[in-house]
Amino acid sequence: MDSGAMRRRLALGATVVAASGALALAVPATAQAATAGSCAGHEVRSLPFGDGVVHVYKRNGYVCAVTVARQPGAKRAMSVSVQARGNRPVVDKGRYKYLAGPVTVHAGQRCVWVKGSVGGQSVSSGWILC
Repeated sequence: MDSGAMRRRLALGATVVAASGALALAVPATAQAATAGSCAGHEVRSLPFGDGVVHVYKRNGYVCAVTVARQPGAKRAMSVSVQARGNRPVVDKGRYKYLAGPVTVHAGQRCVWVKGSVGGQSVSSGWILC
């Protein structure tokens, strides 16, 4: 590869990095947080509750969930869990500013139970996606 081609590739790489940095600054913090922790697949459910919302995604037999706070700010207790029927739940809980998760389980064709909480408020789905 000649030096001209190498310089063009380096310039293109620098442009891409600069553009992605500018885009990251333009996106609101809550959208950034949700995007950063999002799951693969398509969203099949949204479970809203007082201080947040749990987004549930499915892809190729896998179910993934993430809890997103409505008002990001100071760290507070947050959690998300997904349990495929017949298995133990997979849980992420702790003190977070924006989101808990993602957590993923292989459900196949089984029902799942999804839970999420922000602060003292929570949501529980019951058995879904059966």
